[in-house]
Amino acid sequence: MKTPSLIQIEQVCIHCKVDASFIHSLHELGHIEVILENDDHYITEEQLKALESMIYFHTELHINLEGVDAIAHLLKKMETLQDELTVTKNRLNIYLNR
Repeated sequence: MKTPSLIQIEQVCIHCKVDASFIHSLHELGHIEVILENDDHYITEEQLKALESMIYFHTELHINLEGVDAIAHLLKKMETLQDELTVTKNRLNIYLNR
């Protein structure tokens, strides 16, 4: 099993020009998993794209934390529905090709 690459939150904050409290708020809302290791806070590399999107909504589009929370929930729901649709299409194709 591959060990996930960790990115220090402090480095994300410097690169994206955002306060660490914003990332911790996203963690409290359940959108980002923060890993504590050796007294430093990290996120996994897999979470970086989603985090950068949420930071963009907040900093560039001036959407408050509650709005970012709503957008993140809707995007996650859309992804789930898209996955379900793909599974359903695959099942239908198998059924039709019998």
